Amino acid sequence: MENNENLENDIEEADVEPGNIVSVEVTNIADFGVFVRCKTGEEGLIHISEVANEFVTNINKYVKLGEKVTVKVLGRNKKGKLEFSIKKAKENKPKKALFIRSSSENKEFEDVLTKFLKRSDEKQVDIRRNLKKKQGVSKKKH
Repeated sequence: MENNENLENDIEEADVEPGNIVSVEVTNIADFGVFVRCKTGEEGLIHISEVANEFVTNINKYVKLGEKVTVKVLGRNKKGKLEFSIKKAKENKPKKALFIRSSSENKEFEDVLTKFLKRSDEKQVDIRRNLKKKQGVSKKKH
């Protein structure tokens, strides 16, 4: 528990500079975003597109008035107001690649899938080749 409190203190004391992760308090919620206040007293905005990784229709499902939120400082807009992101503050974890093949316990399925992917790739190559011929893109070698 002590380590968690120290982490929170470090976050709150961090400079409000672009790229830093800071803790802010929600002061107002609008249809287009969330207004927040830093520990330093500066105010800024979390645009609705920076609240979550999915499409947000009701911002009240993600934040509540008076709630403390950990955000990443994106920078300042043309008017000098701070801009923040909740979703980028959570993106510190390395992302897994979508198509990394892991060994499954069902080897038969793995074999079927591998064959399907190979056939699919071959069909895609044939389709592209035929399409280029129809468009007259193929070049003759001399």
